[in-house]
Amino acid sequence: MTNHEVEVLAIGAGPSNLALAVALEESGSAGLAAGTLILEQHPDVKWQRNLLLPFARSQVSFLKDLVTLRNPQSRFSFLTFLHQQGRLDEFVNLGTFNPYRRELSDYLQWVANQLDQVRVRYNAGVTSLAPRLADDGTVAGWRATLAGGDTVDARDLVVGTGRDAHVPEVFAGLPTDRVIHSSQYATRIARHPVDRPTRVVVIGAAQSAAEMFVSVHNDLPLSTPTLVHRSIGLMNYQTSKFVNELFFPSFVDDFHETAPEARKQILDELRLTNYAGLAAPFLDETYAMLYRQKLDGTPRSAVRPMTEVLAARVEDGEVVLELRDRRTGKVEPLRCDLVLLGTGYDQRMPAMVRHLAGQLGLEEIEVNRRYRVELGAAARGGLYLQGFNEATHGISDSLLSVLASRSHEITTDLLDRRSVAATIGGTH
Repeated sequence: MTNHEVEVLAIGAGPSNLALAVALEESGSAGLAAGTLILEQHPDVKWQRNLLLPFARSQVSFLKDLVTLRNPQSRFSFLTFLHQQGRLDEFVNLGTFNPYRRELSDYLQWVANQLDQVRVRYNAGVTSLAPRLADDGTVAGWRATLAGGDTVDARDLVVGTGRDAHVPEVFAGLPTDRVIHSSQYATRIARHPVDRPTRVVVIGAAQSAAEMFVSVHNDLPLSTPTLVHRSIGLMNYQTSKFVNELFFPSFVDDFHETAPEARKQILDELRLTNYAGLAAPFLDETYAMLYRQKLDGTPRSAVRPMTEVLAARVEDGEVVLELRDRRTGKVEPLRCDLVLLGTGYDQRMPAMVRHLAGQLGLEEIEVNRRYRVELGAAARGGLYLQGFNEATHGISDSLLSVLASRSHEITTDLLDRRSVAATIGGTH
């Protein structure tokens, strides 16, 4: 077991922390960049690891990569990646702003490989995080304990792990081998026998649910999938160019200065821009798939809108879902073998962050404009949160749209705090 010391420790080698790594390398502060370590629990970098489906595309423009909106001349841009891969001409010829999701995932791994100063440590799952306190009780830094027993001490901690999966309470009692959340889909579905007829029920009406519904037709060739959701029908994302201006990095300032009640109203109105719909082309493809089944006289799939799940249990080796039709109130059972959950993510702070807050005695986690948790002016160690701040920084905080600008703001804050500390230290 070894103890390592770094200046900045970032948890998770996803888009947020890789954007920060690039910003640090381009900041001109080689010392801070070289003193930064990213811990990744997996052996490689993957974006939306378990939904890298062959047909899946990003819903965000490739120009909103890790760097372009901050530094269009950066060597870490998506276009530079395509050029090095020998696919730039072909990508331009596609005539799209929306790359395949797996291509963006490959881009992230490429960026991680291109870093000169910031280090990425793979197979480094974090088992615990704890604050390191000074004699006066203020936060002096942080300690991460890894699965192998190693520890890493850091002055500043950045959490960019993504949110925890949301499994509705009604499904919590089902055996784990009968339920697959979208965050586990590709890994788990690959273990399921393909030569066995399987009755699959997919829960949800947003992009991840629809993607699993379509994908399972090929992944389990003998399956009969049913899509169950509460809404009146599958809907496309709200993609008005006027509404999309609320995803501009510049809107974060406006949103942050807005009264809390107004923020809640704005977020509620923006729900259909990201959380409760599908991309229009994929919506059409899904409908066409169902239509072809009717055309061929082979109705393999079913969609049950305006339906809610009241209970779930295992009975005689089958999963039994008690379904209620919202139009008639009628309740009836639906028997199946496997449930796929496209139910999104827990909107609370991740359990890792909540546990840290509990250790610090924080009743509320308040994040300032530069994404740093308020720990008091005397705290030497800083805690930055990436991707969990929709309530204060807007709906784009969990998306790719603000990666470049957010990484600049956090980098600036890291440098400013060190400059102030050096100035104070120099006065003694």
